[in-house]
Amino acid sequence: MNSTPRLCSALYLPASNTRAIEKSRTIAADAVIFDLEDSVAPAAKAEAREQLAAAFKQGGFGKTTVIRCNAINTPDYLLDLDVLGACQPDAVLVPKVSSLENVETFESDTINRGIAGKFNTWYMIETAAAVVNLKEIAQAGIDTRSQLSCLVLGHNDLAVETGVSVEGNRQYLVPWLMQAVLIARHFNLTVLDSVYNDHKDLTGFEAEAAQARAMGFNGKSLIHPAQVEITNRVFQPGEQEIAEARAIVSAFSRPENVNAGVISLDGRMVERLHLAQAQRLLDRYDI
Repeated sequence: MNSTPRLCSALYLPASNTRAIEKSRTIAADAVIFDLEDSVAPAAKAEAREQLAAAFKQGGFGKTTVIRCNAINTPDYLLDLDVLGACQPDAVLVPKVSSLENVETFESDTINRGIAGKFNTWYMIETAAAVVNLKEIAQAGIDTRSQLSCLVLGHNDLAVETGVSVEGNRQYLVPWLMQAVLIARHFNLTVLDSVYNDHKDLTGFEAEAAQARAMGFNGKSLIHPAQVEITNRVFQPGEQEIAEARAIVSAFSRPENVNAGVISLDGRMVERLHLAQAQRLLDRYDI
């Protein structure tokens, strides 16, 4: 299991909302994250698990399916793992992964339930400890049977814990966000930016999505269907970018350039690192 080839838009939907679950089949998001954690009241979690199991039995989502379980060592966590086994989603999103101990606990629990390796694992990075320990967490996650494939930033919880403001184009959070992107690239992981809180402010949302793409994020997690089209458009490469990538791949495929380390293309020097970058872009978007 590896990083998802294309994953720009990942929409959270509460697993307690049957109408939202049904609607998810027609939404053009790359992934739907069925949430059993924050958006589901404690008294509604049992019913939400039942509804989710029924929905997955019906199938027909046509996109990457993800279930966000409750945090490790919370009352509903192990019950959520049981429904994961029944649903068999593409991935599980584990919230508040902050230490190697969390990684080891999740691995042990999935092995004990016979579900280790049956889906990819995503980690939410939303605590100060997670940021501090992220390199070790990522390495440990990759080495588990329920292989880590994606990091999802949660800047709201991180801001609350640290007292850092999310205002001003997130300027005070940027170093931590960039650190997550750097580590994701090092370990060949997909990395998604945090949600944008005001779903009615589509102008502000688009600006933050553009910032996230410029920072190197693969995509963004979303809280409303209205944000999906914007996200897909912002993170989709433009025609010029695609044309340049194709030209680089084509140039290096010529017999005289097959073994070349550097070539001249349209008056500029192009190295093999640019070839690798171009091929990744074309592969990621199945172009």
